Amino acid sequence: MQSIMNEASVQLKDNTANPAPLGLLAFGITTVLLNLHNAGLFPLDTMILAMGIFYGGLAQVIAGIMEWKKNNTFGTTAFLSYGFFWLTLVGLLVMPVLGWGATPEISAMVAYLVMWGIFTGVMFFATLKLNRALQVVFATLTILFFMLAIADATGSTLAKQIAGYVGIICGLSAVYTGLAQVINEVYKRTILPICPVKR
Repeated sequence: MQSIMNEASVQLKDNTANPAPLGLLAFGITTVLLNLHNAGLFPLDTMILAMGIFYGGLAQVIAGIMEWKKNNTFGTTAFLSYGFFWLTLVGLLVMPVLGWGATPEISAMVAYLVMWGIFTGVMFFATLKLNRALQVVFATLTILFFMLAIADATGSTLAKQIAGYVGIICGLSAVYTGLAQVINEVYKRTILPICPVKR
């Protein structure tokens, strides 16, 4: 009986890889590319749509599921939410073209962006217990969503361009954070700091 209880109390070691770099890179690279468009450097085309579906979307969903297996509520919520954000964004652009619904009203897109801004702002407060690199990602992403909402509400090209540059900074900060985790793990020491918060 004692041996059975001992076996039951054994905890399995988690040997699965860290999914956060995948999610951060999928988010970051796709965000940079979309916001190069927002900054006025090239038109919205299938390159951005494909990235939104397959890398920004599906890769983040996969990372979120992997974070769930690692019992990481923050990672699960963030990567699944932003993965599906990219998929919904592509849907909003493509579905009207396919005849699957009307193009959203400007007020609807403003509401969409504001809700994502609120969600991201709350998630930013969670990063205050994590690391400085993630704080930069979520702070700039919060600003980005509200800047895009302002641009849509006012029709201001300047506001959209400014949002584009904020988005490029946001995306690059996510790319840095993801690559830092990969490099630091490979070299088994801090090469690229992410500055964990002292607890």
